[in-house]
Amino acid sequence: MTTKTKRIKAMEGAYDREALFAPAEALEMVKKLATAKFDESVEIAMRLGVDPRKADQMLRGTIVLPSGSGRIAKVAVFAAAEAAEAARQAGADFVGADDLVNKVQNENFSDFDVAIATPDLMVQVGKLGKILGPKGLMPNPKTGTVTTDVGKAVREFKSGRVEYRTDRVGNVHVILGKVSFATPALLENFRAVIDEISRVKPASAKGRYYRSVTLCSSMGPGVKIDTNKLRLTDDDINGLDLSA
Repeated sequence: MTTKTKRIKAMEGAYDREALFAPAEALEMVKKLATAKFDESVEIAMRLGVDPRKADQMLRGTIVLPSGSGRIAKVAVFAAAEAAEAARQAGADFVGADDLVNKVQNENFSDFDVAIATPDLMVQVGKLGKILGPKGLMPNPKTGTVTTDVGKAVREFKSGRVEYRTDRVGNVHVILGKVSFATPALLENFRAVIDEISRVKPASAKGRYYRSVTLCSSMGPGVKIDTNKLRLTDDDINGLDLSA
């Protein structure tokens, strides 16, 4: 049996774990409960009313976070010639064609957060499915990671574009930023995520779409959101004290 630390016990006693909060209140609570000695990430977890066993209910895409994600992604680009040079100029960490494919294949190299490829190299990159697929790194047109404009893709992922996808039970996890972000900045990102997930709701999904929504920091407990208060207006965000 795992023994709870004093820090965990103190956090659990600081709030009602079953209570439902408005987004701004929940974010304030998450920031308060983040007591680790580093700048923790803030994440949203959504349990959706979808059946991921059905292809038309499997959600996958990317979201541009208006306030950024607070982390700089390591980006690998499978490209050649002019596209490779564009990727380098945009700040890609690893760029190559057959050489990069061979490095991944022979050395099991995957020290990156995002993989981008030009369409002409997908035949070679497709061989890496068994390595990159389980790690969620396989380039895919749905996420904008198979593209002819690799420079733009690199810049977007470096500046705050994040991927999302449903897991096998219908959950979606997305980073919202860092605990050090001001609450209005986190709320801007929260709104962007909710707007995108609402936009891609499958037509065949029945019943309640947002079954539950929870916010937490990297090391903190979950804080539940009132799903009736997910949609935010400019007034909801701009009316907050920016010093929060």
